[in-house]
Amino acid sequence: MSVSSMSDSSPCCSCSCFKQMKQRCPRPHGFLAHAVTKVVMGALLFGLVWSITEQCYPGGNLFGIIILFLSAVCGGKLVELIQLPTIPPFPPLLGMLLTGLILRNVPYVTDAVHIEQAWSAALKSIALAIILTRAGLGLDPTALSRLKAVCLRVAVGPCTLEASTVAVMSHFLMGLPWIWAFILGFILSAVSPAVVVPSMLLLQKDGYGVEKGIPTLLMAAGSFDDILAITGFSTCLGVAFATGSTWMNILKGVLEVVGGSVAGLLLGLFICFFPSLDQEDVVLRRSAMLLGLAVFAVFGSRVSGFPGAGGLCTLVMTFLASLGWGTEKAPVAAVVGRFWDVFQPLLFGLIGAEITISTLNPNTVGLGMVCLVVGLVIRLLVTFLMVFFGGFNMKEKLFISVAWLPKATVQAAVGSKALDMARLSGDEVLVKYGLDVLTVAVLAILTTAPIGALGIGLAGPKLLRKHIQSDPEVVMDTPQKENATFESKL
Repeated sequence: MSVSSMSDSSPCCSCSCFKQMKQRCPRPHGFLAHAVTKVVMGALLFGLVWSITEQCYPGGNLFGIIILFLSAVCGGKLVELIQLPTIPPFPPLLGMLLTGLILRNVPYVTDAVHIEQAWSAALKSIALAIILTRAGLGLDPTALSRLKAVCLRVAVGPCTLEASTVAVMSHFLMGLPWIWAFILGFILSAVSPAVVVPSMLLLQKDGYGVEKGIPTLLMAAGSFDDILAITGFSTCLGVAFATGSTWMNILKGVLEVVGGSVAGLLLGLFICFFPSLDQEDVVLRRSAMLLGLAVFAVFGSRVSGFPGAGGLCTLVMTFLASLGWGTEKAPVAAVVGRFWDVFQPLLFGLIGAEITISTLNPNTVGLGMVCLVVGLVIRLLVTFLMVFFGGFNMKEKLFISVAWLPKATVQAAVGSKALDMARLSGDEVLVKYGLDVLTVAVLAILTTAPIGALGIGLAGPKLLRKHIQSDPEVVMDTPQKENATFESKL
């Protein structure tokens, strides 16, 4: 055999030997490999932070953030493992929230896991910008156009009346000033896509309510409901921290709404065309510009003295950008979703860590629960009335009302915003109001999120008609296509 033939055959021998080694020593897989990877990544995160800053020690700020993040991720995974038959899985945000609550209220652990208020407020503001970006990208113009009448009623009616009811109740029962009462009202009036969307997708997968487009209706109206609640909250927040006469504060609130909308319109039109399609990595550039502008709007509006304009600017900008991009917005939404995977544990963990059980006023908890329950009852009744002429039967109307109860994401995103601004002002009275608002918001998450998930999972198969396709080769009907589109967006 010649030297050339030996050299030609040697790669084949090497490949065969390598394949035999792989067969004898298979690569690790399954739960153990997944767990080892997670543990190593967590340790690597500590090592990187320590090697760069040399300050990652118990009681330090960076140590507290890392511990909170890793603990919140583990808490969310543990809650996801709770699976009961015929019931949708519990949202992982509950585990994240409870993890932060535990870290804050366990002796000695509280001192070790310490996070500075400035860092906490900044991280929550970034998470708020990401949530608003996802909300703007998640609006589906097609679904809104097809179900515009009933969608508008379901989004506006329950949100507005619940916010007004909670405001009146909290003003007279909890002693909150009217503007702070409406801040609490708009915080509690937002429905949670983090609970509603996964539950609706599970029902839609089994064909429940698909024939009349109920999953599409609830997911479309949910995004608009959140936008309305955040807009009302932002306006009231700007008025609450404004100085001067009442009429000037009201005028400032109007200016924040108009200014935020105009700024969002201009930025949205700009980002529709830049970066241009002929540039490399268009998706990455669009995602970076969109998130950068969203974070800048939230922080910049606060620095400029118009804190309520940033959220509205972000919503308008992202919605216009999604309209301009059309179907090309899906990759951008996926990138934004990856950022949300990182900031969701931080957000809910930090919200839970804001509550110190030993300092809670029992009157605040009790009266806050009364306001919450009364607001939920009003929301149920109003939702039932809003879908009365939507072509649904009695069982479907009842299901839509039950599915419109859970609260979580928006409450966590904006629940502590007023408290953070009150701390910056240094006014102890405003800090008390902000803490009361945050306490009721946390109570709303802990009570309505699991109840809403259970209610949707149990009531769906009993109250909704199951749609069975006669031809198994049919891909999807129109409502299912729209729901699948919403799954990719939310």
